Amino acid sequence: MSRVVIWSLVAGVIAVQIPYPLVHGSARNSLTVVTVVVFAAASLAHAWWSVGMRYAGALVGVGLVGFAAEVLGVHTGVPFGDYRYTGGLGPALASVPVVIALAWMMMAHPAVTVARRLTRPGPGRLGVGRILVAAVALASWDVFLDPQMVHAHHWRWLRPSPHLPGIDDVPLSNFGGWLLVALLVVALLAAALPATGGDGDAPMLVLWVWTWLSSTLANLAFFDRPAVAAWGFAAMGFVGVPLLRSLRR
Repeated sequence: MSRVVIWSLVAGVIAVQIPYPLVHGSARNSLTVVTVVVFAAASLAHAWWSVGMRYAGALVGVGLVGFAAEVLGVHTGVPFGDYRYTGGLGPALASVPVVIALAWMMMAHPAVTVARRLTRPGPGRLGVGRILVAAVALASWDVFLDPQMVHAHHWRWLRPSPHLPGIDDVPLSNFGGWLLVALLVVALLAAALPATGGDGDAPMLVLWVWTWLSSTLANLAFFDRPAVAAWGFAAMGFVGVPLLRSLRR
C-alpha cells in the first residue's frame, strides 16, 4: 500500500460525493452505495497501511458490530428507536442493507484518527478520554446522515418524537443509540491499536473535515434544510473546531 493509493481513494470519495445533490432517483441511490464502498475502502486501506493488519481486522469487526446493532434496532427498536429500511441501498440481510456495515467502517477509522490527533502528546492506545472524543467524532456525523437518508427514502422512523427543533423526522433516541454504539466500536478499535502511533494521518483527517463541512454546505445550499446544517455543524464542531485549531499549529 502506498500514499498514492490512499490519496487516490480519498480523491475518489470526494469526486463521487460532489454530484450527489445534482442527481435524483436511482442514480442518487447508486451514487450513495458507491460513495459508501469507496469511503470504506479508503478507511480500510489507510488503517492497514498506517497502523497494521490487526487494527484493519478490528475495523472489519466494527462493520460487523455496527451491522448487528442495526439488525437489533430494526427488529426490537433498541438502541436507536423504531425504524424500517425502505429500499434503495442494495441487497439486504435480516432486513438491513449489507452496505450499512461498510458505513460504520468508513467513518469509525477517521473518528479514531481525529481523536488521536486531539489527544496528543503521547502515541499509542486510546485512553478513556480519547475513546469519548472518538465516539463523539463518529456519532455526531449521524446528525447529518440520518435526516439525509430519511429524506432520500432509504429508511423511516415510526415514532420520530421527541426530536431536535427543525429535524422532525428523526427522534432523539437515534442519536443516543448512535453514541452508545459508537462507544462500543471505538473501544473495539482502541483494543487493537499498537503501542506506538500510526503514520500519515492526513488522509483520514481530510475525509472527516470534508464530511463535516461539505454536509453543512449541502444542507444549506442544496437540500434546503438549514436546521440540519446548523445542528450538524454544531455537533461535529465539538470535535471539528479543536481539530482545525490543531492543524494550524
